[in-house]
Amino acid sequence: MPTSNSITDTPDKGQLQINLTSEITSSPISDANVSISYTGVPDSQLEQLTTDSSGQTETIELDAPPLEYSLNPDNEIQPYSEYTINVTAPGYEPVSIAGAEILPTIKALQNIQMRPVSTDESTEEVFVIPAHTLYGTYPPKIPEDEIKPVTETGEIVLSRVVVPEYIVVHDGSPRDTTAKNYYVKYKDYIKNVASSEIYATWPANTIRANVLAIMSFTLNRVYTEWYRNKGYDFTITSSTAFDHKWIPERNIYDTISVIVDELFSNYLSRPNVRQPILTQYCDGRQVQCPNWMTQWGSKSLGDQGYTPIQILRYYYGENMYINTAEAISGIPASWPGYNLTQGSTGDKVRQMQEQLAVISGAYPAIPKIAADGIYGPKTAEAVRVFQSVFGLPRTGVVDYPTWYKISEIYVGVSRIAELT
Repeated sequence: MPTSNSITDTPDKGQLQINLTSEITSSPISDANVSISYTGVPDSQLEQLTTDSSGQTETIELDAPPLEYSLNPDNEIQPYSEYTINVTAPGYEPVSIAGAEILPTIKALQNIQMRPVSTDESTEEVFVIPAHTLYGTYPPKIPEDEIKPVTETGEIVLSRVVVPEYIVVHDGSPRDTTAKNYYVKYKDYIKNVASSEIYATWPANTIRANVLAIMSFTLNRVYTEWYRNKGYDFTITSSTAFDHKWIPERNIYDTISVIVDELFSNYLSRPNVRQPILTQYCDGRQVQCPNWMTQWGSKSLGDQGYTPIQILRYYYGENMYINTAEAISGIPASWPGYNLTQGSTGDKVRQMQEQLAVISGAYPAIPKIAADGIYGPKTAEAVRVFQSVFGLPRTGVVDYPTWYKISEIYVGVSRIAELT
């Protein structure tokens, strides 16, 4: 087992921001009390924070190990520091998360959905985050064919590749009937897995290659209804022997989040194969896997300036291609195919303005704007504030990631408005 780092071996700094929303309404939770301490030293309170009207704390700096620990495959010292986050808010069950992982130089995002108190007595929800897969010891992936047979009688197979709004994650091995099933937004699932399986300090193109492999694997499970065809009631598992590591309530990282928002409708293809490819991989240090991508190897290629597709083809062959899903579930309308910016006019601008107006009802920091179909300075400022709240580059331009993030948040807050 690798050697754990001590609290004192933390000469670098990482950042942390906590984002709180209601599990029921998706609305932000303001005026919550958040305390941060070293994991394992519960009396070591380091920070006491309060959430704003967007349900967010300020971004704080925390001690982290040296950057080179997460960049060197031969390093055996824990490359992240661990913190415990305790949250209380009036009307909600308290939440405690132990083991939030802070890497140096980047921002960790701890998104927490809080459950309203349903009885007179509140019970604290406690989550313990296990070791990162590159640091801890986990079962290696059991090899499978990368392309699944889809001609068997009675097989359920989608007619086209669709990015689902949600997937059902079984938090254990497939046959573990005691494991809980979680209903998880697709993008949140990908961000969680990538944050659990690679280090967010790696080159952006390495992160992109790994995110593409994770998404293609996941969409293969969705497309072929792999587990449902075996009689299970979930989409994918959290077992590294079968699928990918997914961890309830773990923190993610800004470097990974932005890339997933940029690429989320993509997957990997081979010629004349309709289904997304089941792109398997291993770490390349503790486990070797010929003809699969290795995570540490992909990091080395990213260091050398390889593009995402060059990294993927290095491992999976020259006939691997990046494809785009034909449909995205759970959105009011698809991206128009071009950026909306100051001076833009028309129905797509109006639709975006209408969605932002609904969102601003739940997130009062976002200025209210008229849905007049004209993209003026007030609309641009509302977009900038939205981007700031939801971790996107603050450009004031509605590009592909911003369009779909607006759609996602709009659907979340408006569904509840319809129910009530």
